[in-house]
Amino acid sequence: MNDQLYRLVYISRNEITGDDETVHCEIEKILSVSRKNNAIANISGALLFNAGCFAQVLEGLHDDLQNSFERIQCDSRHSNVIVLAFEKMAERRFPSWSMAYFGADSDASAKFGDIMQQSELDASLLKGNQIFDVLNEHLLDAEPSSV
Repeated sequence: MNDQLYRLVYISRNEITGDDETVHCEIEKILSVSRKNNAIANISGALLFNAGCFAQVLEGLHDDLQNSFERIQCDSRHSNVIVLAFEKMAERRFPSWSMAYFGADSDASAKFGDIMQQSELDASLLKGNQIFDVLNEHLLDAEPSSV
């Protein structure tokens, strides 16, 4: 079995409609299911949400990431899912998080929103390492239970 680790970084449009409470509930559902599935599949990572978009970094084995990403692409709460990076990595950067989350009111999501505005939501102008760097900066100092 190939035990090479990979990192997948993607962005997608938010298709959750409704008031703030409805959006919050749906994101909580996404997190709950993702944390359960990721723990089983030994996937680690983090999710950003801001400006009507999601960004996510996932780490794990190739086939596990492919299976998870296929579920994400089929989820009607996302659209325009675009891979920004899919690359081999030597070690996990977020080993303690099956799915960390930064919502629209966090510093990480504010920086993500700035990146999205600067790119004018043009995925060709976005780089996977921009999203990864924002998450890396904010997660390294955080405790898993507080994120």
